[in-house]
Amino acid sequence: MTSVNPNQDYKTLTVLGIETSCDETAAAVVSGPRDRDILSNVVRSQIDDHTEFGGVVPEIAARAHIDVLDTIVREAMNKADCSWDDIDAVAATAGPGLIGGVIVGFMTAKAIAMAAGKPIIAVNHLEGHALTARLTDDLTFPFLLLLVSGGHSQFLLVRGVGDYERLGTTIDDAIGEAFDKTAKLLGLPYPGGPAVERMAAKGDVTRFKLPRPLLDRPGLDMSFAGLKTALRTQAKKLEPVDDQTIADLCAAFQRAVSDVLAKRTAAALQLLRERYRDTNPTIVVAGGVAANQEIRNALQQAADDAGARFVAPPMALCTDNAAMIAWAGIERLGLRPVDDMDVSPRPRWPLDSTNSGVLGAGKKGAKV
Repeated sequence: MTSVNPNQDYKTLTVLGIETSCDETAAAVVSGPRDRDILSNVVRSQIDDHTEFGGVVPEIAARAHIDVLDTIVREAMNKADCSWDDIDAVAATAGPGLIGGVIVGFMTAKAIAMAAGKPIIAVNHLEGHALTARLTDDLTFPFLLLLVSGGHSQFLLVRGVGDYERLGTTIDDAIGEAFDKTAKLLGLPYPGGPAVERMAAKGDVTRFKLPRPLLDRPGLDMSFAGLKTALRTQAKKLEPVDDQTIADLCAAFQRAVSDVLAKRTAAALQLLRERYRDTNPTIVVAGGVAANQEIRNALQQAADDAGARFVAPPMALCTDNAAMIAWAGIERLGLRPVDDMDVSPRPRWPLDSTNSGVLGAGKKGAKV
């Protein structure tokens, strides 16, 4: 294991980050921690590769990563105007995610690190999201994170680098997954989140009454499968549905999701205030679903009502990207020894290592 002295007075650390956990192939060069600077952030989306299938196909995603990753890394280095002598370490997503893609990115990062004589840092994809606000807004710990994406919907207490507590999660579908499934059910194109939001803007939010699952129960867990089923039931009653009905269903669905998130956020902020009475609570939202404007507005209102600070990184850094992975590498590089070359990628890797997973575990590890 290569050690890094946490007391060393670095003026600047420069890290190459690589992200391939799902359907974005990304590389970035970031410097910090004092003068935080994204020198490059290159992302290649695979949306066109998966559109005809209505969702991400893991095998296609992995092959697409193989085809373009070398080019993406080269582009990130060129845009940053960096040579390998300028790079202090290579950080890459080692999980959780679609394991084929994770393997492609992490093994490429290992090869680069070995050839260039640099340390390798295995980054938890969720930690990349969790620490992004420290890159963009220089937040201090602790703060509350709401991570909402296609694969993850959870509240996390972020106490420090590597120190996380999951406060609540979805017991079934992630929010992004629910949006995608709703879009597919209504005949809308992939990706479903933007398609549902566009239709909802034309809809009457009062026409359909959809449930707000679990809000009558204590805690911060959420559920979206029942909401999706209720929408399907309404749609089937009215078949064939016209465009206005689709718009109205989308508006009702989006409003229900926003209400659930806002009320759970209010409860989470109250919990944070009770634990840390001397702090003003901060809520950070990250993940692709954070692009939804109604959801952002609902979360902002919940934070305002609680007297809390609301932070949403720029959209390019909310969705999957490599700048967040490089930044997490910088945060870790100055604190502890970096990883051995024999560290392995993994499909499951919960941030809260004491939490066995709401839905159980198995050979692949605890579910996140």
